[in-house]
Amino acid sequence: MIASVKALQGRDFLDIADLDARELRQVLDLAHSIKKVGRRPGRPLDGRHIAMLFQKPSHRTRVSFEVGIARLGGKSTTLSEQDVQLGVRETVGDAARVLDRYVDGIVARLRSHQDLLELAASSTKPVINALTDRSHPCQVLADLVTLEEVKGELSKQQVVYIGDGNNIVASLIEASALAGFALTVITPPEYHPKAEVLERARSISTGKLQVALTSDLAGLDDATAIYTDVWASMGHESEMEARRKAFAPYQINQAVMESAPRAVFMHCLPAHRGEEVTDEVIDGTRSVVFDQAENRLYAQMALMTLLLGAGE
Repeated sequence: MIASVKALQGRDFLDIADLDARELRQVLDLAHSIKKVGRRPGRPLDGRHIAMLFQKPSHRTRVSFEVGIARLGGKSTTLSEQDVQLGVRETVGDAARVLDRYVDGIVARLRSHQDLLELAASSTKPVINALTDRSHPCQVLADLVTLEEVKGELSKQQVVYIGDGNNIVASLIEASALAGFALTVITPPEYHPKAEVLERARSISTGKLQVALTSDLAGLDDATAIYTDVWASMGHESEMEARRKAFAPYQINQAVMESAPRAVFMHCLPAHRGEEVTDEVIDGTRSVVFDQAENRLYAQMALMTLLLGAGE
């Protein structure tokens, strides 16, 4: 029922920038198609076994990948940090070479993006980034599916991200470069995304990069989506008090949403209610956060079909 695209078969997916604009469109179109088909989109992973490496706690990522692999006809083995201990019991490269002998692909949720790069370099099988400190591309694929569902053509969107310039922002910036939507990133000055993120986005952009960085919350009238994330991602817990003080003026509350009357509210979850977002907003009629969570399943099923599927 679902044919694989040979141009993507066997490739790694470490960042949004690993795709070009046409390939990104293929992933999104297939995700929409799988969602329409429902639980039985065919069995492109029949006979395939996927290893999942998780150094960080996981709810949405683990469940959506395990369910997605099963619905596509494949099987999975999930390994925690204690099971593998990358870089402790053995090098990242050695662990990758061992897994290469057993499985058909690797889904990795790691602390260090550098470890992910080493894992991919040492594995002949496709590696999918399920989150690192640098990027969260599977989440942003789901975000794009959600935006298209609720707001239409991506190139007409004006997404405003308010909060920490973290891994979500890095992937959103790359998505903006490929899909051509306008993105405004509003953060305290010391929390802007890194310059190299913008440089890479410019190198892959299909036109002029439509990304603006600011610390000013004004001018949200034309926003089609207001997006935020936790103020202290995993690994930054020791900075929590300093971050609470820096980000307090950037909380998404009803006043912010009223200044963006056309916008839906987005959050990758889990949310720290009462910090980056109020209950009134996240539970409000314009919130699409649980649609985003659901669409992780379909976006990742599409991605795995294209990278790991048997094809026709």
